[in-house]
Amino acid sequence: MYSYELHKIKEAELLHRAERNRVLEQLLRDRRAARRSGHQEDERTVSSFRNRFARAA
Repeated sequence: MYSYELHKIKEAELLHRAERNRVLEQLLRDRRAARRSGHQEDERTVSSFRNRFARAA
């Protein structure tokens, strides 16, 4: 009985990991597709401190 319960716990853990991996892979695929299609709403250019002022002579 004890080994069966351990087996079921391990099975549930593996199923959970597999589902999490599927979700993460789908998220990465969606992000890559969004980048390829030109939708980069989340990414903006960050101005550095150096670019704010003109260079001294």
